[in-house]
Amino acid sequence: MAAVYAQPAAANYFTAPAHAPPKQRGYRICDQCGTVEQPHLGRFRLCGGCMTTQYCSQDCQKAHWPSHKPICQHTASQISSAKQPGPSAMDEGLVKGLRKFVSTHCTLLSWAGFQALQLKRLPSNIRQNALLIELNYRHSSSDSLRRFSIKGTHIVPRTYVTDNDPLVGQDILRREERCRKSGGIGCAVVLIQCGEISQVMPVEVDSPSRITWDAREDWLQVLQHFIESGRTDFKPISTTPRGIVYG
Repeated sequence: MAAVYAQPAAANYFTAPAHAPPKQRGYRICDQCGTVEQPHLGRFRLCGGCMTTQYCSQDCQKAHWPSHKPICQHTASQISSAKQPGPSAMDEGLVKGLRKFVSTHCTLLSWAGFQALQLKRLPSNIRQNALLIELNYRHSSSDSLRRFSIKGTHIVPRTYVTDNDPLVGQDILRREERCRKSGGIGCAVVLIQCGEISQVMPVEVDSPSRITWDAREDWLQVLQHFIESGRTDFKPISTTPRGIVYG
């Protein structure tokens, strides 16, 4: 028996949908050719250096390397520095875990940024603000994804990210220009931070007329639920003329 709600949930909050969803926003885009990931055909590969940039093929990854090299080596250098022994050395498990956490929860974090910045109603927010997600880290959990929990979320000026690291700022601008050329509104910035370790997640956003995701005020509760429970099956909801669609 199917559950019926007077007001639909923001996502597949209780159980994952049984049907295979159509392709919607939230999947990865090849950083070289712009192809959208089709998970049922195969997952894109992540750059092993920065764990942020993604490619549809090895050929695209090789072709993109000359332009990607500066930001990739910069990111890898920061990660390597954090692992160096010393009084301020970071937990290597935390560094690796955070990268895995961001990659695994890519769709959920993108959706949270979209909702927190209210981009469906106020697209201009994309140029002014960013979402900062602070995490707690628990060493004791055997499940690496459940070692993280939400400590707090904040809307911060976008310059908090772009001015603090010029190379990261340049990479965000590059993605933004590409997004706008294809009809999008720009690049939303989500910063995930755990202690002194952080990872910037740029999210290229379509124009509001092409976005079917419902605008939700309960995005933080949904984010907390999926993170705290260790669930990785998040699918945002869209209310369409054909009915409610997950994906």
